[in-house]
Amino acid sequence: MTPSLGRHLRPLTLLAIASLAACGGSGGTSHFVPAPAPAPSPAPAPAAAYQAEIRRTALGVPHIKAADWGGVGYGYGYAQAQDALCTMADAFLTYRGERSRWLGADAQVTTSGTIGRPKNIDSDFFHRQVMDDARIQAVMAAQPAKLLQMVEGFTAGYNRYVRELKSGGSPGRHAACRDQAWVTTVTTADLWRRMYQANFAAGYSNFLSAIANAQPPAPITTTRRTLRSPARQYAVLRPQNIAAPALEVGGESGVGSNMYGFGGAATGGGPVLFGNPHWYWRGPDRFYQAQLTIPGELDVSGSSFLGIPVILIGFNNGVAWSHTVSTARRFGFFQLTLASDDPTAYMRDGQKVKMTAQRITVAVKDGAPVTRTLYRSEYGPMVNLGTLNPALAWSATSAFAIRDINADNYRLFRTWMRWNTAKSLDELIAIQKEESSIPWVNTVAVGRGSSQAWYGDIGAMPNVPPAQLSACATPFSAALAAALPRVPVLDGSRSACNWTVDPAAAQPGALPATQMPGLLRDDYVANMNDSYWLANPDAPLTGYPSIIGPTGTEAQSLRTRMGHLMARARLAGTDGYAGNRATPDIVQRMVLGSRVLSAELVKSQALTLACTAPTTVSVSADAATGQTYSPARTVDIAAACDQLRNWDSTGNADARGAHVWDEFWRRAEKLGAAALWAVPFDAADPLNTPRDLQPAAAASLRQAMGAATLAIQASGFALNAPRGETLFATRGGVRIPLYGGCGNVGYFTIACSEQRIEQGGYSMDGDPNGNSYMQVVQFDAAGVQAHTFLTFSQSDDPASPHNGDYTRRYSAKQWLKVPFTEAEIQADPQYSSSRIAE
Repeated sequence: MTPSLGRHLRPLTLLAIASLAACGGSGGTSHFVPAPAPAPSPAPAPAAAYQAEIRRTALGVPHIKAADWGGVGYGYGYAQAQDALCTMADAFLTYRGERSRWLGADAQVTTSGTIGRPKNIDSDFFHRQVMDDARIQAVMAAQPAKLLQMVEGFTAGYNRYVRELKSGGSPGRHAACRDQAWVTTVTTADLWRRMYQANFAAGYSNFLSAIANAQPPAPITTTRRTLRSPARQYAVLRPQNIAAPALEVGGESGVGSNMYGFGGAATGGGPVLFGNPHWYWRGPDRFYQAQLTIPGELDVSGSSFLGIPVILIGFNNGVAWSHTVSTARRFGFFQLTLASDDPTAYMRDGQKVKMTAQRITVAVKDGAPVTRTLYRSEYGPMVNLGTLNPALAWSATSAFAIRDINADNYRLFRTWMRWNTAKSLDELIAIQKEESSIPWVNTVAVGRGSSQAWYGDIGAMPNVPPAQLSACATPFSAALAAALPRVPVLDGSRSACNWTVDPAAAQPGALPATQMPGLLRDDYVANMNDSYWLANPDAPLTGYPSIIGPTGTEAQSLRTRMGHLMARARLAGTDGYAGNRATPDIVQRMVLGSRVLSAELVKSQALTLACTAPTTVSVSADAATGQTYSPARTVDIAAACDQLRNWDSTGNADARGAHVWDEFWRRAEKLGAAALWAVPFDAADPLNTPRDLQPAAAASLRQAMGAATLAIQASGFALNAPRGETLFATRGGVRIPLYGGCGNVGYFTIACSEQRIEQGGYSMDGDPNGNSYMQVVQFDAAGVQAHTFLTFSQSDDPASPHNGDYTRRYSAKQWLKVPFTEAEIQADPQYSSSRIAE
């Protein structure tokens, strides 16, 4: 008899024995005495729906361990809330479209992110339209069971912490929001809204206000004949007359990344990955570092955005990967020819098609609710392009719809979930090609047992062949193509002009993986946000659809050039470090070296051209700020020129004069490439061109030096101030000196403040972007060796002990050897553990 069966049968056996005893066994008169009823067995305690162990190691990094996917999500949601509750709670208002209700209609979204900083009212209408209940239900229905469980667990973990806080837990923490009524528990649908919104950073999100304000025209009396007149409608539409929007993620130049994959031929051993997203230091899209473990099934370390339960950039024991923002366009416009009697209907193949109307009412704090009716076509939501040029406005005859390939891409987080458990580089690549879901980033990856490093820009992209672009062009296409390069603008009145369906693609209207670029190399691959073309300059990638990016037609950014020059100098052994191998230790040092390519290229020439006698300059305007001086300001630039001569041409924290060069270069680059460079871009020599300053630019360069000097004088900083005095982050009221700078100046090490020097220095305390979650990873016989930074620190709560500790470590350039195995985690000097369950 097995023990379990014995336990099950024992009550019956005792009852039978008691009955026999009561009947007697001696043959005398028997008297039946009922056996006493057995005491009821206590009901077994119900099993906890979610259980997790949260172990913390140095700098507050959580290592979440659970027995199942729901449990690991539970621990992760709780840990994120512990460190970033106010930011997360504020962001859930965004995803639900409730910012106006709680914070007012005209206020801006609190921090920058992939949607920029729109007004609350526009954010609310946008999110309520593109992420309505029906869409979120469709997203959820497409997910595997394990991912659904993970999201449900994350929701429960977050909610547990909210309930604890509202009951008086964590005293002193989250003072900015703990007593606010808008800090509430959330639903799994809220989590899916947060996750789905991440799809749109390179599409819908760039046109948030234009979608939220797309309205049909009011009735007018102008004749139909006049409205249709090409002379009136199209004459004013020229590329130079279009206020082209910034198509960078978040609408900001500089939000991007660096990454290297060094193969075995470069390292002399296993491949090395360097991942370095230049990302937001504040807000819901900031990275959060963690390790997630389900014994025998999942063991992955890295980072994800707040509110995301899977690791987006990271490593496990078999693979490591990182991302940079891609140049591929993920959206396009369709020009609709409207029905003659209804501006909310359009003609398709000669038939009238009514737009889908969505009547949305948004509650407003201290005001009346606001109602808008927003419209959707078969291609996607209507978009108001009248802010680019009045000729593009929704008129009685024409309107535009926007289609984002990622609106129908429900595979994204499934892909990352599969990568989290991938065991080899081959498996990671196969998953990337099969899913073709990565929404707006390139990928570099390395794997255990492989001598090669992988680069791929393989994800969700529109399939618009050249013949279709030509055949489906509208009268607006040419002008918009010049203002919005590589964005397809097609005729929405013909069904043949919808994006081409390829049965080999992962979704209708998308490119198949075979038409997207990938490269395996045993020396190195890299990307610094320019096109896939130069993943390795020795093997340029060409022949792919133009929508993915330019090849050989545009100069590479100074940051891209700096990155490749650094890698090539390392492999040539000419960069001043020992040997010629890209070992983890040397990679860690070289990527924080704060070199400045613009200064390395032309500082001596700039001093020759700009610093000639007399050294007094009359400045009438500042090209960087747009400020004009009347009367003109006279300034002596001699001291600034002397400081640049003494500057070591780096942005290291102790470098004196870096800010002088930054201010000068910000103004010099406004001249434009043709006026600035003597040797133009040459596709045959992309890393060394353009170069040399135009001698004819001398007068303009003197003006730039003069305006830079005035800006520094206004700032109160000395010309010889060290970099760490002018560039800093503040934690606990103490300034932490930093290093690096902005990519447009040619820094590879990025710390880019949105604040001008005369506003108090290059503070990284507002809405900056720069180095964020950084990792250098290599596999060896002992396991996985990973060194990391989370530059802005793990918690954004000033009361947390982990609000500035990682930042101080980053300031000192002391990489963290992040523990990964159980033995490493438990041996960490700052190890702590807590268990949660419900």
